[in-house]
Amino acid sequence: MADFLAPVYNWAVKWSRIGVIASLLIVLLFKILNLNMSLNIQLVLALVALLVGIPHGAIDHLISIPRDPTSRFITFIAIYVFIAVIAGVLISTWNVNGFRAVLLMSSLHFGFGDASFSNERRDSLKAKRLNSLSEILYAIPAGFLPVLLPLTDSRTTDALERIHPGLTNWAGGFGKEMRAGLIYISIFSLLFFMISKNFSQVIDLLLLAGLSVFAPPLVAFASYFGFWHALRHTARLVPKLEKARNLASINEWKRAILGAITPGLYAVVGTLFISGLLMFVKPEKFSSSLLWSTLLVVWALTVPHMIVTARFDLKALKVK
Repeated sequence: MADFLAPVYNWAVKWSRIGVIASLLIVLLFKILNLNMSLNIQLVLALVALLVGIPHGAIDHLISIPRDPTSRFITFIAIYVFIAVIAGVLISTWNVNGFRAVLLMSSLHFGFGDASFSNERRDSLKAKRLNSLSEILYAIPAGFLPVLLPLTDSRTTDALERIHPGLTNWAGGFGKEMRAGLIYISIFSLLFFMISKNFSQVIDLLLLAGLSVFAPPLVAFASYFGFWHALRHTARLVPKLEKARNLASINEWKRAILGAITPGLYAVVGTLFISGLLMFVKPEKFSSSLLWSTLLVVWALTVPHMIVTARFDLKALKVK
């Protein structure tokens, strides 16, 4: 990994941490002022954070397959969209099981994506990569804390009831056990990284744990997705996009980051359009919340996105 990419990765670390801290400060401010962060406010904040995070996953076609020949490119796009549509249909049809599958898939994608980011950043800094054990001990809590911990919080029931009533019993009565297990794993990982003096991982896990415990569940997950995962994934796109990489190589790393964001902005408009269309065409399924239809679209797109990015994650997770 070229050392000129270090500012890009450092930018992602800095602002992802600032994003989480800012979210926690907003929650703290509401408590200090004795204000009620109503469910409506949470829904708006969550929707905004989700929309911020959408562009990072919308340019797979630019990094995964050559644009020539045209027939191959079109075939790739068609398969990508087909997988997303099928995933969306399955998730909306089998709400609970689809939700469970998405949670597991997303947690693994988030966690190992974060571990991959850490290794790529270390490469840019000419530092030694995490070993396999460290990768796993970082990936599991890093991916599951912002997903599973908020969803097993007692405050989640009202939020899920508002988003989609069919999801309220998604854990099948095992929520407390899953929560306890994740907390034990996270504590073990924190102790491991403290002893091994990997303090960057310690800071990350403490911030993610703080967000997942103290922020309202909806705000916690959406803030993580939009202000942590998306920023770090965007940094990983820079070396894979020729124009962005060239800009970074001449120390125009800020323009390089912008160049990794702008190609995916169309997806924000597209997601809102499809979400609104779902609410209009199928009001019996999607009229409860714009957030539910938006989440469905994001989850559906996550399936092919995860498949596409898996090979980059596996490459970054190979210990050098």
